[in-house]
Amino acid sequence: MSQPTESSEQLTFWQHLDVLRSNIIRILVALMLCSIVAFCFRDLLFSVIIAPTAPNFPTFRLLNRLFGADIHSELLLINTSLAGQFLVHVRMSLVAGLLLAMPYILFELMRFISPALYESEKKVSVRVVCCSYLMFMTGILIGYFLIFPLTVLFLGSYQVSATVDNLISIESYIDMMLVLLLMLGVMFQMPVISYLLARLGLLQYTWLKQYRKHAIVVVVILSAIITPSGDAFTLLITALPLYLLFELSIIVVKHNQKVERQ
Repeated sequence: MSQPTESSEQLTFWQHLDVLRSNIIRILVALMLCSIVAFCFRDLLFSVIIAPTAPNFPTFRLLNRLFGADIHSELLLINTSLAGQFLVHVRMSLVAGLLLAMPYILFELMRFISPALYESEKKVSVRVVCCSYLMFMTGILIGYFLIFPLTVLFLGSYQVSATVDNLISIESYIDMMLVLLLMLGVMFQMPVISYLLARLGLLQYTWLKQYRKHAIVVVVILSAIITPSGDAFTLLITALPLYLLFELSIIVVKHNQKVERQ
């Protein structure tokens, strides 16, 4: 097994801090540049954000083809404070900037950590980071194109009384979007976390296989938490990807154990 690079061993504690400071500065600069770009492209940014409320959104077009009905959202977004729209613009520019800069941020973090790792550990670390990023983005995309539009469709049209109209603030809409997409992005880390636990010897293939039935119950509960709409269709299409993630975790752990035996 090769040793960590010699330069990392020769650096003092303060030199490590100086290197870390340089990494952080580059990360902040990249984040600010990406956020400024997102801020300048306001129309494009908010066309993407507000798209799940439009009748021609891909999810609604697909549902209309499947069920032969006119399914679409009738959500009306409003602003309730003087500086509300500007603050929302700044906030979402920062979020978009973070997503755009994320590959570079991960690259900078790996560049700081990698000198202290063995060659075999570097390869594993790169695979884990890349898979984690891809799974996170997959969760966000599934949430954006599938889960969130259905949540908007149900909650935006739900009324406790015909005399109570829904006037949804842009802040409330964005809060719901960010929380839901973040939760799905985190939940899609399940296979990556299972792989890490398996490498540490804390998770076994037989355990996951044994508790498969229990996992179905947990997945349904998590789906009900993520999608407060309560209808069976939305619950099903939310639970299905999560359960497939559990099955993927079983495959990943099983493959890891086979590799370790060899």
